[in-house]
Amino acid sequence: MELSKRITGISPSATLTITSKAKAMKKDGIDVISFGAGEPDFDTPEYIKDAAVAAIGGGKTKYTPSIGTVELRQAICDKLKSFNGLEYKQENIIVSNGAKHSLFNIFQAICQEGDEVIIPAPYWVSYTEMVKLSGAMPVIVGTNAADGFKLKADALAKAIRPKTKAIILNSPSNPTGCVYSKDELESILEVIKDKDIRVVSDEIYERLIYDGLGHTSFASLSDRAKEMTIIVNGVSKTYSMTGWRIGYIASTDLELTKSIKNLQDHSSSNPSSISQEAALAALSKEDDSVEKMKKEFEKRRDYMFERIGSIEKLSCVKPQGAFYSFVDASKVNKDSLEFAKKLLEDVQVAVIPGEGFGAPGFIRLSFATSMENIKEGLDRIEKWLRQ
Repeated sequence: MELSKRITGISPSATLTITSKAKAMKKDGIDVISFGAGEPDFDTPEYIKDAAVAAIGGGKTKYTPSIGTVELRQAICDKLKSFNGLEYKQENIIVSNGAKHSLFNIFQAICQEGDEVIIPAPYWVSYTEMVKLSGAMPVIVGTNAADGFKLKADALAKAIRPKTKAIILNSPSNPTGCVYSKDELESILEVIKDKDIRVVSDEIYERLIYDGLGHTSFASLSDRAKEMTIIVNGVSKTYSMTGWRIGYIASTDLELTKSIKNLQDHSSSNPSSISQEAALAALSKEDDSVEKMKKEFEKRRDYMFERIGSIEKLSCVKPQGAFYSFVDASKVNKDSLEFAKKLLEDVQVAVIPGEGFGAPGFIRLSFATSMENIKEGLDRIEKWLRQ
């Protein structure tokens, strides 16, 4: 049977390919140190799990509205107001099966065949494939380490064309850990404020920012910025709830939110009722677990950054957020996919190759693993490179 072109044209996830192989090796009893994880290694906080158990016991096991319960959408509105300084109503919020699902729905809703979506590189591996699935074309704009891997206004201006429909901004970034300042975001706004362009603002790592820096949502810059912005967020990274699959969008465009509601009505229907109750607890009853996790990530980040800087032929821009170090390994091998495969085979260390992020020659190391694993993994890498 011939498969559709839109499916056969999608590239496999480099992240999942390496992590799946590493997991298979571990299952076979091989001592693998994995730097591939895109999820916190902390357990979901107890108060959140307790809320889920109570929901099951209380019979909250039925269908909910496809866009999420009233209570959860209101909690999201409250969070956006208290943390981001943004006013939204429940009708502006769509809850989905994770932030990835939210992003997929957005591109299905806003893109026509042949439209273009600007994506700064390095980028999260799924952005380009989601855009392709919508019938639009990814337009990749390169960034560099000297600029902290951030999209510059002049480069953005050159990339905009008549069919530009949207720009993706991811701050803090996966894979680079870069965090856009308010001034940097304002320079981007200045380029696009008079154009009919959407800003898809992926803010899933907003609570994991280090060195005393803060998060600025693009939507908070001005009324015009808020009109242009579709915020994407969720509970996965902040509350270590990756498996619960709850994400959301916030947009002032009611035509857009209604369209995405229709899409979810006829595809996924509602997110898990139990997961929604857990997410409601996460947002409305937060304890100190988020800050404790962040402090531990910052300690690991500092150690990893210093160690990488001491290893010959490797270099790294210090990540300001998320839990990844994006390492330049081009002096060892410009083909980072080959580098990652050999590293896993030779010394059983799993890293994610930069090709999937639009950055050949780089590798991504996650510090969402124990300090013990980080030390052992970097020891193996350093020894391997010396040999």
